[in-house]
Amino acid sequence: MKRALHDHYYILPYSYSKTLKLFRKFTFNGEKYGYFYHEYNEAWGNERSVEIPIIKKYVDEYDCDEILEVGNVLSHYFKTCHDVVDKYEKVDGVINQDVVDYNPKKRYRLIVTISTLEHVGWDEEPQDPEKVFLALDNLKNCLAPGGKLIVTIPIGGNPHLDNFLKTGKINFTENYYLKRISQSNRWVELGSDFIEASYGSPYPLANALFVGIYEK
Repeated sequence: MKRALHDHYYILPYSYSKTLKLFRKFTFNGEKYGYFYHEYNEAWGNERSVEIPIIKKYVDEYDCDEILEVGNVLSHYFKTCHDVVDKYEKVDGVINQDVVDYNPKKRYRLIVTISTLEHVGWDEEPQDPEKVFLALDNLKNCLAPGGKLIVTIPIGGNPHLDNFLKTGKINFTENYYLKRISQSNRWVELGSDFIEASYGSPYPLANALFVGIYEK
Protein backbone atom coordinates (compact mmCIF):
# COMPACT_ATOMS: atom_id res chain seq x y z
CA MET A 1 0.00 0.00 0.00
CA LYS A 2 1.03 3.60 -0.53
CA ARG A 3 2.40 5.34 2.54
CA ALA A 4 0.32 8.19 3.98
CA LEU A 5 1.75 11.61 4.81
CA HIS A 6 2.48 10.34 8.34
CA ASP A 7 4.95 7.45 8.30
CA HIS A 8 3.04 5.34 10.82
CA TYR A 9 -0.20 5.35 8.83
CA TYR A 10 -1.40 3.53 5.77
CA ILE A 11 -4.29 4.65 3.61
CA LEU A 12 -6.19 2.89 0.88
CA PRO A 13 -4.50 2.87 -2.53
CA TYR A 14 -5.68 5.56 -4.94
CA SER A 15 -6.85 3.03 -7.54
CA TYR A 16 -9.03 1.22 -5.00
CA SER A 17 -10.43 4.44 -3.56
CA LYS A 18 -11.24 5.74 -7.04
CA THR A 19 -13.37 2.65 -7.62
CA LEU A 20 -15.27 3.37 -4.40
CA LYS A 21 -16.08 6.82 -5.82
CA LEU A 22 -18.83 5.23 -7.93
CA PHE A 23 -20.74 4.22 -4.82
CA ARG A 24 -19.81 6.57 -1.97
CA LYS A 25 -21.49 9.80 -0.93
CA PHE A 26 -21.44 12.03 2.13
CA THR A 27 -24.05 14.50 3.38
CA PHE A 28 -23.48 18.18 4.06
CA ASN A 29 -26.23 20.66 4.92
CA GLY A 30 -28.93 18.31 3.70
CA GLU A 31 -27.32 17.57 0.33
CA LYS A 32 -25.49 14.54 -1.00
CA TYR A 33 -21.95 15.02 -2.31
CA GLY A 34 -19.56 12.70 -4.03
CA TYR A 35 -16.15 12.34 -2.38
CA PHE A 36 -13.28 14.07 -4.18
CA TYR A 37 -10.46 11.89 -5.49
CA HIS A 38 -7.09 13.23 -6.64
CA GLU A 39 -3.51 12.01 -6.35
CA TYR A 40 -2.08 15.40 -5.31
CA ASN A 41 -1.38 15.39 -1.56
CA GLU A 42 -3.21 12.05 -1.36
CA ALA A 43 -6.50 13.94 -1.43
CA TRP A 44 -8.51 10.73 -1.72
CA GLY A 45 -7.47 9.68 1.79
CA ASN A 46 -7.90 12.80 3.92
CA GLU A 47 -10.13 15.82 4.58
CA ARG A 48 -9.58 17.23 1.09
CA SER A 49 -12.01 14.58 -0.17
CA VAL A 50 -14.88 16.44 1.54
CA GLU A 51 -13.52 20.01 1.65
CA ILE A 52 -13.05 20.29 -2.11
CA PRO A 53 -16.58 19.22 -3.22
CA ILE A 54 -18.22 21.46 -0.60
CA ILE A 55 -16.22 24.54 -1.60
CA LYS A 56 -16.31 23.83 -5.34
CA LYS A 57 -20.11 23.74 -5.29
CA TYR A 58 -20.13 27.37 -4.13
CA VAL A 59 -17.30 28.46 -6.43
CA ASP A 60 -19.17 27.08 -9.45
CA GLU A 61 -22.11 29.39 -8.68
CA TYR A 62 -20.12 32.63 -9.14
CA ASP A 63 -18.13 34.35 -11.87
CA CYS A 64 -14.35 34.35 -11.61
CA ASP A 65 -14.03 38.06 -10.83
CA GLU A 66 -16.50 37.72 -7.94
CA ILE A 67 -14.39 35.18 -6.02
CA LEU A 68 -11.40 35.40 -3.68
CA GLU A 69 -9.59 32.34 -2.37
CA VAL A 70 -7.33 32.70 0.66
CA GLY A 71 -4.66 30.00 0.56
CA ASN A 72 -3.79 28.54 -2.82
CA VAL A 73 -5.54 25.17 -2.73
CA LEU A 74 -8.06 24.75 -5.54
CA SER A 75 -5.59 25.38 -8.39
CA HIS A 76 -3.71 22.21 -7.44
CA TYR A 77 -6.76 20.15 -8.41
CA PHE A 78 -8.35 21.90 -11.39
CA LYS A 79 -8.06 25.04 -13.49
CA THR A 80 -9.12 28.22 -11.69
CA CYS A 81 -9.58 31.84 -12.72
CA HIS A 82 -10.42 33.68 -9.48
CA ASP A 83 -8.20 35.87 -7.29
CA VAL A 84 -5.96 34.03 -4.83
CA VAL A 85 -4.12 35.46 -1.82
CA ASP A 86 -1.38 33.31 -0.30
CA LYS A 87 1.41 34.78 1.80
CA TYR A 88 3.90 32.03 1.06
CA GLU A 89 3.20 30.16 -2.18
CA LYS A 90 5.06 32.02 -4.92
CA VAL A 91 3.48 31.00 -8.22
CA ASP A 92 2.05 32.95 -11.14
CA GLY A 93 -1.36 34.42 -10.45
CA VAL A 94 -1.10 34.29 -6.66
CA ILE A 95 -1.04 37.51 -4.65
CA ASN A 96 1.69 37.11 -2.02
CA GLN A 97 0.26 39.17 0.79
CA ASP A 98 -0.70 38.58 4.40
CA VAL A 99 -4.44 38.03 4.71
CA VAL A 100 -4.71 40.70 7.41
CA ASP A 101 -3.16 43.31 5.11
CA TYR A 102 -5.03 42.51 1.90
CA ASN A 103 -7.07 45.55 0.87
CA PRO A 104 -8.48 45.20 -2.66
CA LYS A 105 -10.26 47.99 -4.47
CA LYS A 106 -13.19 45.72 -5.27
CA ARG A 107 -15.41 43.67 -2.99
CA TYR A 108 -16.13 39.99 -3.53
CA ARG A 109 -19.41 38.12 -3.60
CA LEU A 110 -17.68 34.93 -2.46
CA ILE A 111 -14.56 34.36 -0.36
CA VAL A 112 -13.38 30.82 0.36
CA THR A 113 -10.52 29.46 2.41
CA ILE A 114 -9.66 25.78 2.74
CA SER A 115 -7.67 24.57 5.77
CA THR A 116 -5.75 27.84 5.95
CA LEU A 117 -6.97 29.91 8.89
CA GLU A 118 -5.54 27.45 11.42
CA HIS A 119 -2.06 28.54 10.26
CA VAL A 120 -2.68 32.28 10.67
CA GLY A 121 -0.82 33.51 13.73
CA TRP A 122 0.00 29.93 14.78
CA ASP A 123 2.55 28.72 12.23
CA GLU A 124 4.23 32.12 12.21
CA GLU A 125 6.99 33.83 14.16
CA PRO A 126 6.22 35.39 16.50
CA GLN A 127 3.10 33.42 17.31
CA ASP A 128 -0.10 35.41 17.76
CA PRO A 129 -3.11 33.11 18.23
CA GLU A 130 -5.55 36.03 18.12
CA LYS A 131 -4.36 37.14 14.69
CA VAL A 132 -7.09 34.94 13.24
CA PHE A 133 -9.66 37.49 14.48
CA LEU A 134 -7.96 40.20 12.41
CA ALA A 135 -7.95 37.88 9.41
CA LEU A 136 -11.67 37.14 9.71
CA ASP A 137 -12.57 40.80 10.24
CA ASN A 138 -10.59 41.77 7.15
CA LEU A 139 -12.17 39.06 5.01
CA LYS A 140 -15.64 40.16 6.08
CA ASN A 141 -14.71 43.71 5.08
CA CYS A 142 -13.68 42.40 1.67
CA LEU A 143 -17.18 41.02 1.06
CA ALA A 144 -19.74 42.84 -1.04
CA PRO A 145 -23.19 43.32 0.54
CA GLY A 146 -24.90 39.95 0.52
CA GLY A 147 -21.56 38.21 -0.06
CA LYS A 148 -20.54 34.91 1.53
CA LEU A 149 -17.41 33.82 3.36
CA ILE A 150 -16.94 30.04 3.56
CA VAL A 151 -14.12 28.48 5.57
CA THR A 152 -13.01 24.97 6.42
CA ILE A 153 -10.86 24.35 9.49
CA PRO A 154 -9.45 21.00 10.62
CA ILE A 155 -10.00 20.41 14.32
CA GLY A 156 -6.91 19.64 16.36
CA GLY A 157 -4.41 21.52 14.24
CA ASN A 158 -4.45 24.71 16.31
CA PRO A 159 -5.57 24.39 19.96
CA HIS A 160 -6.26 28.12 20.30
CA LEU A 161 -8.51 28.17 17.25
CA ASP A 162 -10.26 25.05 18.51
CA ASN A 163 -10.98 26.87 21.77
CA PHE A 164 -12.28 29.94 19.94
CA LEU A 165 -14.72 27.71 18.07
CA LYS A 166 -15.67 25.72 21.16
CA THR A 167 -16.42 28.81 23.24
CA GLY A 168 -18.22 30.67 20.45
CA LYS A 169 -15.61 33.43 20.18
CA ILE A 170 -15.54 32.56 16.50
CA ASN A 171 -19.03 32.04 15.17
CA PHE A 172 -20.55 32.13 11.70
CA THR A 173 -24.03 32.54 10.30
CA GLU A 174 -24.00 28.76 9.79
CA ASN A 175 -21.76 26.31 11.67
CA TYR A 176 -21.20 22.69 10.64
CA TYR A 177 -18.99 19.85 11.88
CA LEU A 178 -18.03 16.70 10.05
CA LYS A 179 -16.21 13.70 11.54
CA ARG A 180 -14.10 11.01 9.93
CA ILE A 181 -15.35 7.58 10.99
CA SER A 182 -13.23 5.02 9.14
CA GLN A 183 -9.80 4.14 7.77
CA SER A 184 -11.43 4.17 4.32
CA ASN A 185 -12.05 7.92 4.83
CA ARG A 186 -15.80 8.01 5.35
CA TRP A 187 -17.16 11.25 6.83
CA VAL A 188 -20.44 12.09 8.54
CA GLU A 189 -22.00 15.42 9.48
CA LEU A 190 -22.69 15.79 13.21
CA GLY A 191 -24.47 19.13 13.46
CA SER A 192 -23.41 22.55 14.72
CA ASP A 193 -21.86 21.69 18.11
CA PHE A 194 -18.10 21.62 18.52
CA ILE A 195 -16.45 18.20 18.11
CA GLU A 196 -13.43 17.23 20.18
CA ALA A 197 -10.89 15.48 17.95
CA SER A 198 -7.17 14.82 17.66
CA TYR A 199 -5.26 15.75 14.54
CA GLY A 200 -3.62 12.63 13.12
CA SER A 201 -5.35 10.11 15.40
CA PRO A 202 -6.93 7.65 14.99
CA TYR A 203 -6.76 8.40 11.25
CA PRO A 204 -4.29 10.43 9.17
CA LEU A 205 -4.47 14.24 9.28
CA ALA A 206 -7.88 15.73 10.24
CA ASN A 207 -10.37 13.57 12.11
CA ALA A 208 -12.95 16.34 12.39
CA LEU A 209 -13.67 19.37 10.24
CA PHE A 210 -15.42 22.68 10.83
CA VAL A 211 -17.24 24.40 7.97
CA GLY A 212 -18.36 27.96 8.61
CA ILE A 213 -20.55 30.09 6.37
CA TYR A 214 -20.88 33.81 7.03
CA GLU A 215 -23.29 35.94 5.00
CA LYS A 216 -22.86 39.69 5.06
